[in-house]
Amino acid sequence: ALGVDVLEAGFAAASPDDFAAIARIAGTLRSTTVCALARCQHGDIDSAARALERAWRSRIHVFISTSPLHREHKLGLSRQQVVDAACAAVERARGLCHEVEFSAEDAMRTEPEFLAEVFSAVVAAGATTLNAPDTVGYMTPAEIAQRFAFLRAHVRGAESVVFSAHCHDDLGLAAANSLAAVEAGARQVECTINGIGERAGNAALEEIVMALKVRGAHFGLDTRIDTRKLYPTSRLLSQLTGQSVQRNKAIVGDNAFAHESGIHQHGMLRHRDTYEIMRPQDVGIADTRLVLGKHSGRAALRQRLAVLGHAPDEATLDAIFARFKALADRKREVHDEDLDAIALGQDPDAQGPWRLVQLNTNTHL
Repeated sequence: ALGVDVLEAGFAAASPDDFAAIARIAGTLRSTTVCALARCQHGDIDSAARALERAWRSRIHVFISTSPLHREHKLGLSRQQVVDAACAAVERARGLCHEVEFSAEDAMRTEPEFLAEVFSAVVAAGATTLNAPDTVGYMTPAEIAQRFAFLRAHVRGAESVVFSAHCHDDLGLAAANSLAAVEAGARQVECTINGIGERAGNAALEEIVMALKVRGAHFGLDTRIDTRKLYPTSRLLSQLTGQSVQRNKAIVGDNAFAHESGIHQHGMLRHRDTYEIMRPQDVGIADTRLVLGKHSGRAALRQRLAVLGHAPDEATLDAIFARFKALADRKREVHDEDLDAIALGQDPDAQGPWRLVQLNTNTHL
């Protein structure tokens, strides 16, 4: 298992499928808190509780918008009405599960003093986790850190609850903002595998986890995640959702541990710490790849030829290198089959006995 502490399994009131998924997950997991999302409405909360009945440990996550923009244009509620609705929801949920999380939707565009007021009220009502989402991915790391520091200083009962960050990636700052919140005292980060989520997505779990691990001396914190499961989990999610992982995606992309530059490859062959700050095995990837392409140098070519069983002298290596460079100018990556052909004096572009004339692909989800 990957080892997450809390798994938010869905929105029970949203659809029968979500309800069924939550119930199945709740009945299966025995070392992870299973959480269900609910609006501050009794029907939502009761539905979440029913879906979580078989959970080893259950959490209901209630939320309501708190920003002036949302209060006026979406909810049509006053400040006091928002506080009352939040407290009533937390009180109801508290009697139906092991623990209650409260989220102030659009928290980062909410007046800081009012946000602290809402949080103080729900703590008194029984919430044990306070989530402050950057719902539209608007904040910068410095602003996030200031906001969490303010909340920890001004929320009554702050010492008895866990502060949580939930950052979206609209400006590409979700991971940085989440880590800034951690530095400012947040002890829960809400994130997703591969950063999937609404619009530009959420903070990527694999990025948060590995940042805390690799920079452990800086943060002074770690997680219980089995990092060796990150890559397999990423690939499983990609297969299930049909969403491919971009090649240069941090931690789990195909290029995350691939080196093509000749300068980088030479350094890697001398000492891998020259260009790698973590090991591919740490995240479940078999090994580093030295990609042979037009930017590769003689050192990487010699090393790969040796792996393939070729030991050319210097003059022969010069000739092989020239042919390799010519081929690399015509294709993105030179493969082992190409190198074998070049080393044996054959033409890597030669046609085989078969020729692909046409390919049709049909898919259906």
